[in-house]
Amino acid sequence: MSDEEKDVDIESDDEDVCSSASISGDSNRNAFAQADKRAHHNALERKRRDHIKDSFSSLRDAVPSLHGEKASRAQILKKAAEYIGFMRRKNTTVQGDIDDLKRQNKVLEEQIRTLEKAKSSGITDLDLNGTSILDNSSHTKIESESVSSLDGMSD
Repeated sequence: MSDEEKDVDIESDDEDVCSSASISGDSNRNAFAQADKRAHHNALERKRRDHIKDSFSSLRDAVPSLHGEKASRAQILKKAAEYIGFMRRKNTTVQGDIDDLKRQNKVLEEQIRTLEKAKSSGITDLDLNGTSILDNSSHTKIESESVSSLDGMSD
């Protein structure tokens, strides 16, 4: 190889190095950008999984039969659904009790109004639900109904 050929060959090698360095720089930047995107995506996914894990832990702790126990996600969901059903039935029962007590209160308030009217008008013998005011059993009847309804509330 002559000196001229060597010079030309060296120059072409320099061009190849420059162009490959340029390509290499672009691909490095692209690789870094891809790595950043991947790292960001992984961080978001990890955060999402942690949130789900914390939510299952909170749900497990909210269900009395699972409180503090180690349980699979399927068990947690099953027991939570059972507990929700139980609480719905209990709420229905309690709402029925509340409605009964409201009806009893209305009856008692009406009896109070009737008795107050009778007292203010001076009537001493009044028929209130088939019993006389002078009859001592009416007081006992009203009192026993009130006590029995209060006993039912303790359940």
